[in-house]
Amino acid sequence: MDSQENNKLEGKTPEAKDKTKDTPQSSIAATQKISQASQPRPAVVEFKDVTKTYNPGRKNSYTAIKDVTFVVEDIPDMGEFITVVGPSGCGKSTVLRLIAGLSPQHPPTNGEVKVFGLPVTGPGSDRGMVFQSYTSFDNRTVLDNVAFGLECRGVKRKERYDLARHMIHRVGLDVDTDQYKYPHELSGGMRQRVAIARTLILKPRIILMDEPFGALDPTTRLHMQDLLVGLWREVEATVFFVTHDITEAVYLGDRCFVMSSAPGTLLRKIEVPRPDRPAAAMQREKDFQDTVYELRDIIENLEEGRD
Repeated sequence: MDSQENNKLEGKTPEAKDKTKDTPQSSIAATQKISQASQPRPAVVEFKDVTKTYNPGRKNSYTAIKDVTFVVEDIPDMGEFITVVGPSGCGKSTVLRLIAGLSPQHPPTNGEVKVFGLPVTGPGSDRGMVFQSYTSFDNRTVLDNVAFGLECRGVKRKERYDLARHMIHRVGLDVDTDQYKYPHELSGGMRQRVAIARTLILKPRIILMDEPFGALDPTTRLHMQDLLVGLWREVEATVFFVTHDITEAVYLGDRCFVMSSAPGTLLRKIEVPRPDRPAAAMQREKDFQDTVYELRDIIENLEEGRD
């Protein structure tokens, strides 16, 4: 087959081919970038009429959440911070674990959970989770705990240790004195720093945090909130953060999801100012406190059955 026949099969004339050849690569790249930017981006997380019932059809069946619907959009070059509050037992953790694809919460009984436009079928490397309980491996040092996920991915020892040491430093631990300690040698705040480092080193697009600071003293908690805000801005991930602390929810969140008493439904989505000052300073301001009081009244009414 000669070149003219080949051009006909590709739908090109020799002249058209020459024009393509002469087009500067920078112009082609710019055109492709504009085309990609104009395409709709799938939502980071989407819940559509999601219900989760445990032991359906049995005497001990229990519905944790019912008809929950929300969308968290994929905002370029930044991630949204969603805090989730509500009475005890309203299904806050169930929402997180459905996003994570963890059983027995996953799959939903009814409805659909999507991550980046695709149905959740199980856990994935695009999602990382930090729990309230300390989840470090007791027989591993801080360094090996932080590097564990990279080890599972087959990253070579030197590379994963270098990355782990950088992340240990980023979460506010002392590399020289802390990297070879074991979990039992760490305070509660230090253990949670290790858990956060172990999650962030894998660069997940979505970070799921289930009351990670619940067991910390008030001063350490404020420091951890400031640390988390700084790390979140760096990684540009979407964060879902469950907490019983209304002040914490208002400080950390871009939006606060308020859930009803069980079976949990999504009652309100409240926009709150982004944290642009240290927690100890911002939480003293009147507007901030007014928002906290508003949310606290809502939760108290729900707990007393006045919703």
